[in-house]
Amino acid sequence: MSRSDDGRDTYREFTEAVNMKPGELSTWLETDESKQVGWHKGGQAGGGESVGHESGRKIINLLRRKRGDLSEGDYKHMRKVVGYVRRHMAQRPSGDVRDTKWRWSLMNWGHDPLK
Repeated sequence: MSRSDDGRDTYREFTEAVNMKPGELSTWLETDESKQVGWHKGGQAGGGESVGHESGRKIINLLRRKRGDLSEGDYKHMRKVVGYVRRHMAQRPSGDVRDTKWRWSLMNWGHDPLK
């Protein structure tokens, strides 16, 4: 598979996985719920930004850029996002997920499972 084919597939999969608009994701990332979920590089007690929250900021940047301006590093992050969303969706808990850390974590990665 050529690099251009891979980029095209990655871009399509990314835009299918990320169902939140940049402004919507930006607003979400400002909430307390967004900031309280996810794995922190320094450990939960170490504070700092979670991996998913950091990813959300990167996703906003990716969504606002032209496809032709995306780098190999950008495509690498897009593949990471697609993988996370797929794995996390496979672990959907039963019942109402509206106010769950499972949903909030997915939303940090740009995917709202209630959409």
